[in-house]
Amino acid sequence: MRVIVLGPGGAHKTETAIARAVRTLGHPCRQVNVVGWTRYLKGLAYPVVRRLVDSFEPELLIFTRPATRLGAETVRALIRGRRSAFWYFDLAGRPLPDVVAVARCVDAMFVTTPSQVERYRDAGVPVVLHLPQGMDPATDRPAARAPRRYHCDVSFVGSGHYPFRHELLRAVAATCRMQIRGPGWERVPADLPVRGGPVWTRRFAQVVRGAAISLGAHALPEHARERGGGASNRMWKVLGCEGFYLGAYVDGIDAFARDGEHCAWYRDRDQAVELVRHYLADPAARARIAQAGRAHALSHHTYAHRVRLLIEGRGYTST
Repeated sequence: MRVIVLGPGGAHKTETAIARAVRTLGHPCRQVNVVGWTRYLKGLAYPVVRRLVDSFEPELLIFTRPATRLGAETVRALIRGRRSAFWYFDLAGRPLPDVVAVARCVDAMFVTTPSQVERYRDAGVPVVLHLPQGMDPATDRPAARAPRRYHCDVSFVGSGHYPFRHELLRAVAATCRMQIRGPGWERVPADLPVRGGPVWTRRFAQVVRGAAISLGAHALPEHARERGGGASNRMWKVLGCEGFYLGAYVDGIDAFARDGEHCAWYRDRDQAVELVRHYLADPAARARIAQAGRAHALSHHTYAHRVRLLIEGRGYTST
């Protein structure tokens, strides 16, 4: 099957991992950088994208969120006579008009969070299935070493645009040597130990290697109320890099990774602090769990596992 992935370009983008997974499964694949073409050519980008698609003669088009720049009319023209899917990476939030418009055009919409299934069905999208993100074995792999500047007890890598995280991060930082990295931390309280901006691929792996514990934290209160398992992309990347992941528990998340076996889950701020102290004192347990977590992710949760389901028109069911 000939497949085209339409979204952004860039080595660290999820769409690049998806295209690589398609090829891993033995299917020819072209990645079309919709963001780049529309940014620089604006209205002239649409015929260029159309030519890039038609010349490849694909049987399946996979759209991601940035491909909504093309608009529903262009999407309908591109998919005529072809299978199509829209894979939407968003943990929560109300259905967005441009997303709904494109999702109504395609054969199936895949969402990364179970609660989004009913939301988009209620918004008029006929076929909505759950398909979480995964790990990319080509990039989510352990670093051989970490520069000294990344050495710490706990590392958090994520966006600083969500104040809901601050209380948890502040509590953890008060108990150990912590480092925070990611975009959007320029105007946050000074007591949060921000040590740098975004880190991708090799640098992300080094950050994971340098930390005893890699922390996950909800961005919004509604994430904590998720049902059926809402797995963040951060978790898959940490597991792939063989890091010890301590994440926020939600109902059903243990279907993806089991507590004390592949990672560890906390249920509130106080338990997060308690588990940080517990696992900092037990490096052997951290190493065992981190190794098992990577093996589990490689066996069940790569992008190739996800893409196979998408190609077959099926959603995710727990392993």
